Amino acid sequence: MTNASVTFQPSRAIPYGRQHITEDDIQAVTDTLRSDFLTQGPKVAEFEEKFAAYIGAKYAVAVSNGTAALHLCTLALGVQPGQRVITTPITFAASANCVLYGGGEVHFADIDPATALIDLQQVRRLLESHPRGHFHGLIPVDFAGLPVNMEAARALADEFGLWLIEDACHAPGGFFLDSAGNEQRCGNGNFADLAIFSFHPVKHIATGEGGMITTNRPDLYEKLLMLRTHGITKNPAQLQQNPGGWYYEMQTLGYNYRMPDMLTALGISQLQRADAGIARRRALAARYDAAFAGMPPIRSLATESGHAYHLYVIQIEDRKGLYDFLRERQIFAQVHYIPVHTMPYYQQLGWKNGDFPHAEAYYAHCLSLPMFPDLTDEEQQYVIDCVREFIVK
Repeated sequence: MTNASVTFQPSRAIPYGRQHITEDDIQAVTDTLRSDFLTQGPKVAEFEEKFAAYIGAKYAVAVSNGTAALHLCTLALGVQPGQRVITTPITFAASANCVLYGGGEVHFADIDPATALIDLQQVRRLLESHPRGHFHGLIPVDFAGLPVNMEAARALADEFGLWLIEDACHAPGGFFLDSAGNEQRCGNGNFADLAIFSFHPVKHIATGEGGMITTNRPDLYEKLLMLRTHGITKNPAQLQQNPGGWYYEMQTLGYNYRMPDMLTALGISQLQRADAGIARRRALAARYDAAFAGMPPIRSLATESGHAYHLYVIQIEDRKGLYDFLRERQIFAQVHYIPVHTMPYYQQLGWKNGDFPHAEAYYAHCLSLPMFPDLTDEEQQYVIDCVREFIVK
């Protein structure tokens, strides 16, 4: 144990993630509070345009949260009873629940133990074990900020006739290298039909609540605009009749999944320092990597240059012991995630422990250490020293 862990005492509890709010953020929100719009207004359109440009997609649709984004994606793609969709068990439950909202069936494929990402070879085996047309969609998750190779996922989807949603909630600004060596930003729409993001406070861009859907498909973009607002349109090109400027039509069953101007104003402000936040996360990750290198009790997940580091996950045999040890020292590490198929609700649907051994083995040992841009060097060193102290005690 180094001297830093003995002498340094944190002035605040250290969570696994935390929002970073600046005076510019506060000013952006208060300026909007003084404007004519609080709910969906011009700031929503501005945020959508700037976010799409940041991600590299043609279209972006702001919605009330990441779960709403997933729900609208499955609606736009026509999920209904009898349709079957594959996703990973190592994710937040919303990645699977969105399929159930439309009456579809969720199926899981195990993870690659080196990355904790969905194993596309396992997906292939699942697809090949059923007749063509049995499955309809695939939802890979860029877990912890490590991007799925969406080029490979797209090839697999095309081979078996699947649509593709990229759950990129953990990875705005992340990228993978395609077969030509080009950087492909998460959610840029070059491979997935739709991609979704979350602006929960622990995410890279924090708005309190909020989400975004990106796509390069104009047909899906138009559907999403209608679905997020009760299925209502005022677009003259879509109206069946048009008696005057007041007129609108509800043309499908939609939802109120709009994002207000107040929150998008915060998102615009946060987006301005998104690259700086990614750089800081990668620097923190590199420091963790160096600190834990050659420390056998700790196993880290594989990494790549385009990792966005929403989370920094280690695996350790006595996960519960380390979790409690850190909490006693005001370090609030977290576990991401309890495998979805082990949840009581999903077990009522027929899934059971033992179905996905790699996911379950990962869960038994994983722990997310503090990872957020305003984690100070001193606080991170304190975390490192406490982990080391636990290992050698």
